[in-house]
Amino acid sequence: MPQQVTSFFRRLGDTIRGFSVAQRVIAVIGVAVIGLGAAGLAMWASQPSYTPLFSGLQAADASSIVDQLRTDGVPYQLTDGGGTIMVPQQKVYDERLKAASAGLPTSTSNGYSLLDKMGVTSSEFQQSVTYKRAMEGELANTIAAMKGVKTASVRLAIPEDTVFVSEKKDPTASVFVETQAGVTLTADQVQAIVHLTSAAVTGMQPTDVAVVDANGNVLSTVGAGATGGADKQATDYEARVKSAVQDMLDKVVGVGNATVAVAADVSTESAQRTEESFTSPTNAPSLSETTQKETYSGTGGNSAAGVLGPDNIAVPNGATGNGTFNSESSTKDNAVDKVTEQRTIPAGAINRQTVSVAVNSDAVSNVSAAELRSMVNAAAGIDTKRGDSVSVQLVPFSKAGATEAAKAIQEAKDAAAADQLTGIIRTSIIGAAIVAAAIIAFALFRRGRKRAAEDAELEAERAGTAALDASAFPIALEPAAPTIPMQLDPVPDPTGPELEAERRRQEIESLAERDPQKTAEFLRSLMEERAGA
Repeated sequence: MPQQVTSFFRRLGDTIRGFSVAQRVIAVIGVAVIGLGAAGLAMWASQPSYTPLFSGLQAADASSIVDQLRTDGVPYQLTDGGGTIMVPQQKVYDERLKAASAGLPTSTSNGYSLLDKMGVTSSEFQQSVTYKRAMEGELANTIAAMKGVKTASVRLAIPEDTVFVSEKKDPTASVFVETQAGVTLTADQVQAIVHLTSAAVTGMQPTDVAVVDANGNVLSTVGAGATGGADKQATDYEARVKSAVQDMLDKVVGVGNATVAVAADVSTESAQRTEESFTSPTNAPSLSETTQKETYSGTGGNSAAGVLGPDNIAVPNGATGNGTFNSESSTKDNAVDKVTEQRTIPAGAINRQTVSVAVNSDAVSNVSAAELRSMVNAAAGIDTKRGDSVSVQLVPFSKAGATEAAKAIQEAKDAAAADQLTGIIRTSIIGAAIVAAAIIAFALFRRGRKRAAEDAELEAERAGTAALDASAFPIALEPAAPTIPMQLDPVPDPTGPELEAERRRQEIESLAERDPQKTAEFLRSLMEERAGA
C-alpha cells in the first residue's frame, strides 16, 4: 500500500482515538445518517419509472392482465382501487401488444365488433339481441370517453314491432355512470349523455332516458328529463330567484344587511294539449255556391182526388184548384281559417311564488320600503295575476350573531397566526440546532485533529531523540527536495554522552523550527528503519 495512503489511515485512526465518548457518538450518528441517505437515494434512483398500462379495468380483466405480467416477470403496481395497472415505461408497449393478442381486456371487445362474430345460422332473436348489445356497447364506450367519466354502462329497452299491438310504446334507456375520484358531473354533461343516448335510438325522446351515478344519485329520470323531479326544479328555481334578489340587495343596502327567502309552488303534472280555432276572413270569396229553383203550375180539373176516409177510401171533396208549386234552395261554402295547435306541458310550471325580504333598518337611510319592494318585484319576476306576493320589512338585525362571527373569525386568525409563529419558531430552532451541531462537530473535529497533530509531533520528537541516540548526525535530505543550507547553533564541545545527547536534541529543535515537515519525514524514516532492523 502506498505510503501516503498508509499515512492517511494512520492519522485518521489517531484522530478517532483522540475523540471523547460524545464526539464518537456524534460521529457515528452522522455517518449513519449519511449512509442511510445515500442508500435511500440509491434505491430511489434505481427504481424504474412506472407508466399506466391500462386504466378503468374491470376486476376480471385486471386479474387476467396481472397473471400475464407475473408470467412474463414484469413488475407492476395497482392503483385507483385496482382499476389501473402501472408497469415500467420500457415494458408498456410490449405488454400492450401481448395483452391485445390474448384478447385483453375483454371489456373493450364490445360494440359493433359483436356483429363480426355472428354466423349465418343465427336466428332472428339472436340477431336482435346482438344488435342491441352492440348499440349498448358503442354508447357505453362513447360516454366513457367523456372527461371525468371512469366507466359507463347502457341498457336499452326497445319494444318489438308487432301487428297485434294497437299502440306502440316508446323505447327507454338506463345509463349507469361511474365518475373518477372527486369528480361530479355537471348539468351540461348530464344533458349531453341524455341527448346522446336518445338520438342513437329511433323514436326515443330525451325524457325516456334515466341516468344514475355510482353513488345512487338520480341525475335524470324517465318522464322528467335531466332536470330532475318537481322538488329539484322547485329548489333550483328558488335558488336562482334568491341569488338574483340577494345580489341586488347587497349592492343597494350592503352585504349582510338583507336576507331573502323564496318559496315556489311548482306543478308536478305534465300534459299534452291540442287546440283548434276557426276564424272567418274578411271579404273572402266563397269556395263553392249552389242554387236550385223548382216551379210548377197547372189546373186542378175534375179530379177524383180527395181526402182519405176512415177506411182509407178517398172521399171526393168536390174542390177544384190551379195546381201551382214553387221551391228554391241555395248552398254556399265560405272560406274559413283553421289553426290546430298541439302543446306538451312539462312538469315544473310555476303556479305561485312568494318572496320575503328582511332589511336591516339601521343600514337603510336613503331607500324606502316601497322602493325596495319595487326592485324585488322586478328582480324576482313577480306576477300578481298568478297570485305571487312580496313582503319587505325593515327591522333591526340582531348583532349577537355578528359579534360571535367576528369573534370566531378573530380567534381563527389568531390561531392561524399562532400556528404560523409556532412553525417559524420550530423551524428556526431546528435550523439553529442543525447549525450548532455542525459548528460543534467541526470544532471538535479541528480540536481532535490539532491534538492528533501535536501528539504526532511529540511522538516524532521522542522517536527522533531515541533514534539519534543510536545513529550519527548530520541529516541527509532527499535529492528531490530543495536544498536548504542547514545552520546549527554553536554549542560547546561535548565532553560526555549526556552533553552529546543534549547537543543533538537542541539541533533537532532548531531544525524543526526552520523546516518542521522535513524534520518529521526524517524522524519517521528513522523510526521505520529502526522498526525494520
